[in-house]
Order: sequence, then C-alpha cells, then structure tokens
Amino acid sequence: MFRKNILAIALSAMVALSLTACGGGGGTPPPVDTGTTTDTGTTTDTSTPGGLDSNTKVDLTMLAAIYSDSTKTLWQGYIDAFTALHPNITITLDMQSWENINNVIKTQVQAGQAPDILSIDAFSAYAQDDLLYSADEILSPATIADFQPSFVANATMNGKQYGFPLIASARALMINNDIFQAAGLDPNNPPKTWDDLKADAQAIKDLNKGYYGYGMPLGSEEAQAELAMWILGNGGSYGDATTLTINTPANVEAVQYMKSLIDAGLTQPDAGSTMRTPMINNLFMQGKIGMAIGLPPFVGMFASQAPDLHYTLAPMPTKTGQPATLGVADHLMAFNKGDANKGAAIGAFLDFFYQADNYVKFVDTEGFLPVTKSGAAGTTHTEFAIFNQLLPNASFYPSINPKWGQTQGLIQQNIGTIAQGKDPAQVLKDIQTASDAL
Repeated sequence: MFRKNILAIALSAMVALSLTACGGGGGTPPPVDTGTTTDTGTTTDTSTPGGLDSNTKVDLTMLAAIYSDSTKTLWQGYIDAFTALHPNITITLDMQSWENINNVIKTQVQAGQAPDILSIDAFSAYAQDDLLYSADEILSPATIADFQPSFVANATMNGKQYGFPLIASARALMINNDIFQAAGLDPNNPPKTWDDLKADAQAIKDLNKGYYGYGMPLGSEEAQAELAMWILGNGGSYGDATTLTINTPANVEAVQYMKSLIDAGLTQPDAGSTMRTPMINNLFMQGKIGMAIGLPPFVGMFASQAPDLHYTLAPMPTKTGQPATLGVADHLMAFNKGDANKGAAIGAFLDFFYQADNYVKFVDTEGFLPVTKSGAAGTTHTEFAIFNQLLPNASFYPSINPKWGQTQGLIQQNIGTIAQGKDPAQVLKDIQTASDAL
C-alpha cells in the first residue's frame, strides 16, 4: 500500500524460499502455540509485559477485518492463548466484513470509542491525527527487526512506524479453463492486453450459454482494488504519500475501457453493485464467469469448496501487455489512549502474535504472503508461484497519504456508477474534488 515500489530486494528471500501460503476459505485453523517453547526453538515470553503489575487489570478491545471463515477463530485462539498466560488482561474481539469495517471504525473514532487494536488496511489518517502508538513505543526490538524492510517503509510516516504489517498479497487473472475451451480459447495462452481480454470475453458471450466473459465487482466491498488493476494496467496510479491522483488522463482512459466492457454486455449484470465475495462464491466458483481477478487466499478456498473447478492463474492483462499488478499490505495498529498499562498489554499481545509459529499459522491458514523474515523462513507452501512472480512489478495503495483512507471510501461508493451510465471522466473528477477537500 505505497506508491510504486519494487519489492525484489525485500522479497527476494521470500521468492527464493517459494514463499507462499496455503489459503483460507473455511478450513480449521491450526492450534495456537501456548507453550513456552516453539517448534523452532524460540521462547514464548510468559513474564509480565512491559513492567505491568500482574495484579493490574487491563481490558482491551480489538476490531478486525474478516478475511475468511477462519479469521475469527484464529484471532480468538491467539487471544485465548495469550490471556491464559496473562489472566489480568482481557481482550474483547469484534469482527467486521470489509464492506462494513471502514464505516464502523470511522464511527467509533468520531465517538471517542476507538478500539485498542485495529486490523485493517490504511492507518495514515489515524497517525496524522496522533491517535496511534508507534512501533518503538510498544513493540519489542525483536518484533520490529523481524519485519521485512520494504513493509516497514510502507508503514512509516515522518520517521515513525505506525502500521504493523500483517499480510501481503498480489492480484492475478483467474481463468475458468472449461469455459475458455468451450469458447475455442486456450487457457494456457491467456490474454495479455486489454483488447485480448475483450476479444476473449466476447467469444465467451457468443457461446450463448449464460456465461459472463469477465467478472467486474464494483460494489463497495473492494471496488478500489478492481479499479486499481485497470489504472495500473494503463500506467496510472492513485498517487503517492503527498498527492492523490484520481482523475489523471491515464486513469480516465482505464475507466472508459472498463465501461466499454460493461456496455458491451461482457461482464456480469449489475457490475456497479456487485460485491467481490458473492461474485466469487456464487458465480466464479459455480462455473459461470470466464475471467476475474483473484488473490492468494482463493487458491485454498477453491481447493476446499470447489475441488472440481478447473482454472488457470495468469498475469492481469494490461493495455500494452507490460506486467503490472496491485500489491496489498494490510496492517495492525494500536490506538494510544494515554494509558501506559494498556500500551504495555497491547505490545505484549502483538509480540506474542508475531512469534514465528503463531504468525506463520495465521498467514498459512488465511492464504497470504508473510511480511516478517521469520515468517518467510517458516512458511512451506508452494501454490502461489504466480503471485510471487508478480510482486516485483507490484504497485501499492498510497496508504501513508493521510487522505487515502477516506478517498478509498469515496472510490468504493462511487466508481460503480459507471455501470449506471455515468461518464467516467465526471465520476473520477467528482472523486478527485471530494478527495482534495478532505
């Protein structure tokens, strides 16, 4: 979630180790390590955190985004294991979908009721308002040193790290092999350019069998990711740490092309209100969509929930065929409420979570790429080679721009209107104007 950033150096160890994760999608998470020694020989700190008196009662709250059916079970497992070691600390967990969590946290912050720990994507607005602990204030030096350097840079504002990297992923094109072959297309020769994609989608539509050529979810769940893949594919971007660029000529051209697919009937109906998760669950996994954008957790989800689905992963087509993809890094963050006991307890819990065995279980179960050095060494799955190959060409959201969080919301709420006939240039201009006014 940064301006264009080559990850080859920071992620080279990940690629060399076939750094991949097994994917979520409802599987039973592995048990959280509650012993004093992990399988890798590291020691779990069971002492009182940060000098906090063991008789001091501390109540923490945590708000976390849902990645899969396993996310709540995973977080509750870490909480239960940690509080068993520290019975004077309680952590109350609240889980929210990605569709809802931005509105929930916004409401809570405005009401002065922010959680103590938040798992989400963007953190910059809260850091700008001086609401967050920095890493050096609550995390151990060992935990901080374990983060991959590029992700630390992506989580740092004004020389302070306020975001604690949680997971990483990239995006790729998913192709339904059976639909492709029925349309006389070769899934092993995937589309490389926008015009290739349009031609393939047209061939799928021409089958007249109720298939949709390309799935385009522009509903509020994650419309900013779908849009990003198209604007990056035209050499555009959302901007950088200081300036957000929504309505550049490159971005407008990309959205005009998206609208041309919708207008030609090459996408699913109601693209403007389609949420990503229902589209994947009810259309792609059911064999009704020829192509759609996918991310690493889908691999495990398809294996467990749609074992008969035949699909291929390939780079997302771009205007010229030059590779480009969206890289995503989500974060944990901690709200500073002026209570040293809370700070010590939060730091101790996060140190516990980032221990190699605990953290690897999270990314492996959820199906993401690790953001820690020990996680890179500990994960063993090899299903995600294509995502690792794409990461060196990845661009990230400008998440350290303080306006990004609210601008992302503007995109999520408005970009889908192109499917209702609104002019792409005007839609992007309106978003830009609203973003500039923040």
